[in-house]
Amino acid sequence: QVQLVESGGGLVQAGGSLRLSCAASGRSFSTYAMGWFRQAPGKEREFVATISWNGAKTYVGDSVKGRFTISRDNTKYMAYLQMNSLKPEDTALYYCAARRTYAETMEILRGKEGYAYWGQGTQVTVSS
Repeated sequence: QVQLVESGGGLVQAGGSLRLSCAASGRSFSTYAMGWFRQAPGKEREFVATISWNGAKTYVGDSVKGRFTISRDNTKYMAYLQMNSLKPEDTALYYCAARRTYAETMEILRGKEGYAYWGQGTQVTVSS
């Protein structure tokens, strides 16, 4: 089992950057794929980015491609989401999630239904 705590959200102007962090506690962090998802008011939770258990594979959603980067440090039990060139439509509550898998395909890793563990979320607000 793993517990997740997100941090790094805030208010930023359009074009700015933020780095979200996800601190994990528990056991065997390196056996979990990590994902970032977001949910805006009145909308469904959507996939943002995912990284495989060893960091070898990363995928980002089409709406953030070229602007967001996901990474992890298994020695520190941390996952990160670097967000650049932020837009007002990126405004949402951002969640970190974990699933115990060695799978490395996007089709598997992007599905939110497969993630058993979720943080409480961190708010990102981008002003125009």
